[in-house]
Amino acid sequence: MLCERVAGLLRPSPRQTPDAWAAANRTYPQSAAIPGPRDPYLTPYIIEPGRAVASCAARRVVLVTASQSAKSELLLDIAGQRLDQKPAPILYVGPNKQFLTEQFEPRVMSLLDEAPSLSDKVARGKRMTETRKMIAGVSFRLAHAGSSVALKSDPAALALVDEYDEMLANIKGQGDPLGLIERRGDTYPDFVAVVTSTCKRGMVQTVHDENSNLVFWAKAPTEDIYESPIWALWQEGTRYHWAWPCPSCDEYFIPRFDLLRWPESVTPIDAARGAYVECPHCGGVVEDKHKTTMNARGRYVAPGQKVDSKGVLTGNLPDTTTLSFWVSGLASPFVSFGDRLKSYLEAVAMNDDAMIQTAMNAGFGELYSRGGRDVKEWQEVARRRQPHKMGEIPQGVLRLTCAVDVQKSSLYYSIRGWGARASSWQIESGELAGYTNEPEIWNDLAQLLTDTWADMPITLALIDSGFRPNKPNEGPVNIVYDFCRRFRRLVRPTKGYASLTAPIMRSKIKVTLPGKALQATLGAVDTYRIHRMMAARVTTA
Repeated sequence: MLCERVAGLLRPSPRQTPDAWAAANRTYPQSAAIPGPRDPYLTPYIIEPGRAVASCAARRVVLVTASQSAKSELLLDIAGQRLDQKPAPILYVGPNKQFLTEQFEPRVMSLLDEAPSLSDKVARGKRMTETRKMIAGVSFRLAHAGSSVALKSDPAALALVDEYDEMLANIKGQGDPLGLIERRGDTYPDFVAVVTSTCKRGMVQTVHDENSNLVFWAKAPTEDIYESPIWALWQEGTRYHWAWPCPSCDEYFIPRFDLLRWPESVTPIDAARGAYVECPHCGGVVEDKHKTTMNARGRYVAPGQKVDSKGVLTGNLPDTTTLSFWVSGLASPFVSFGDRLKSYLEAVAMNDDAMIQTAMNAGFGELYSRGGRDVKEWQEVARRRQPHKMGEIPQGVLRLTCAVDVQKSSLYYSIRGWGARASSWQIESGELAGYTNEPEIWNDLAQLLTDTWADMPITLALIDSGFRPNKPNEGPVNIVYDFCRRFRRLVRPTKGYASLTAPIMRSKIKVTLPGKALQATLGAVDTYRIHRMMAARVTTA
């Protein structure tokens, strides 16, 4: 018996990918939600990240998705396959001690006990502790992000970083946790760090790619996503998006919250019953019953790539050492569209910002911007439309205002008409193209602001001054303030802030213009409060 056991320990396991290894070796107990042999292909969006880790395709692999999307199971598959087939020290890092000891450590023990190829390789007794397991002669250390000592102790060939957005930005003055973790792999040429998490707060836009006809997440400025480190890591990498083929037109699209539809003016429960995803290409109805087939045919597509109706990928990836993947929570086979939606609508009905954020982050795997998702339904906005054309002045408009956003190579403007009781209409919007460190585009703006619209002049213009100040390498630092000084009776500089003591405040600032120093009045805007006020007006019957 002893000889057979020794022979088994010395016999190498056949080479397998993490998904194939898990299917062959892992079995869930009867108490699990889905008991029996593990089926990693139930969540096919974890297959490619797992195989990338096993093949050491990149030094860092990032996965951003919602809760109940099998990312913890992916980490266990990766760890089990590595310990069984290519034993080397592994470091797992969770967000805090409670998560580590109460949630992940029991799952590690289940992995070691349920996998026949691992159970005989585990050193039990005194050599096993709650945070350190010895398998096949190598350590599997469990640490939490609050302990700088644990993160700086043992070298590791593989690091598994779980719920990165929940970790402290600075570990007791020792630096970023991911930096400490990745230093543990300096002695291993094939070191890989796997970083997974749901995301947190941030503002990010979408962009339509004409080549692929897909809508991707756009890269966001660092200051717009600083509260979500995992999103910053994700957009440093390849930026893979999980895409589905539409069951009606067969064209691929990227599922996300803004494609979710539901009956208007009903309770959250009734809305959940009628929830579906709308194909952005043909308008086809995508229901939960289609999810299994769509996931099976799903593909990861990055900006610069495109996928045809047969699932064939073409195009090039960016030159980066990080493979990064994003999956919508709508793709999870364990939670229906309606259940995700119900959690969101209930949070909105309670007007609880924290609950709304949780619904967006954990439910859909998307960044949450305070106030940005407060509109209960897209139909709420659509039903308030009135029949007037752009450029026309509807009856009831008493005065016009203009808002201007400053970018490096253009000015974006929006002209709005205002009436009684804060009623308003969109009159015109557009872009003035030209480098904003040159005078020509500002002359164009001056012409726009001094024109009349149906004989009605613009009486106030607000210009965002946040783009230019303190960025001397991108043009004159105070060109916005110089323009406001030229049109001081019409134009005011403004800047958005995350939190103020009032929705709008005026403050005096020092401005240095060519040849002179003077004071200017800046309009400080609490963007969170303004968003909430606007959302409240839209959703009020």
